[in-house]
Amino acid sequence: RGRAPPARPHASRLPQLHLTEEEKRLLAQEGVTLPGTLPLTQAEERILKKVRRKIRNKQSAQDSRRRKKEYLDGLESRAAACLAQNQELRKKIQQLEQHNGSLLRQLQALIKQTSNKAAQTSTCVLV
Repeated sequence: RGRAPPARPHASRLPQLHLTEEEKRLLAQEGVTLPGTLPLTQAEERILKKVRRKIRNKQSAQDSRRRKKEYLDGLESRAAACLAQNQELRKKIQQLEQHNGSLLRQLQALIKQTSNKAAQTSTCVLV
């Protein structure tokens, strides 16, 4: 009595290979077709790793561009805020300089008045 050869597992019993749409697109772009079940050959593994690395690199580049854009947008808004504040401070300086000039003129007028009175009162007769 001979034994029956071991049954080959049906494809439905093998673990399935799950690919994302992006992986499928890149594989098709490279002209590669992978089987729908695992295990993969070493060559197929290398191809799949290469495709997945490309996807990670693409995502990383997109993230980097997004972060750079957010950083630049932040810098631009800070620059705009600084420019607005700078204009306000320049106006304030101009107002304070005008007020200072006015106070200086008032002080000079008071000094002139008091110096004239001092000259008049200094002509006292000494006995």
